[in-house]
Amino acid sequence: MWYDLGEDRVELWVTVRPASSKDSVAGVYDGALKIHIKAPAVEGAANKALVKFLSKRLKVAKSDILFVSGQTSKRKRLRLPKSDNVLAWIEEIKEHG
Repeated sequence: MWYDLGEDRVELWVTVRPASSKDSVAGVYDGALKIHIKAPAVEGAANKALVKFLSKRLKVAKSDILFVSGQTSKRKRLRLPKSDNVLAWIEEIKEHG
C-alpha cells in the first residue's frame, strides 16, 4: 500500500524520478507512488520541487509536508495533514492508477 491514513495525518510512500521532462504523477508501482520531477537530484533541488509540486496539487502548506524517511534516496516516506483535498487526490489516483 502506497499510503497510510491516520487519525489526523496521511503518510505517502513515493518514488521520485528527478530530471524528468515535466512534474507529474506516473502512477503506483511496487508499493509506492511514482512522481516525476523536473528538478535534478542535486543539493536537495528535487526534494524542494517535490514538496512544491505536492503543496500546489493538494493545497497544503509546504511546511506541512514532512519527510519521515528517505530524504537522500529516491524512495521517500512523506507525512501530510489529513484533508479533503488529500483524500480526494488519493481516491483519484486509486481510480485512474
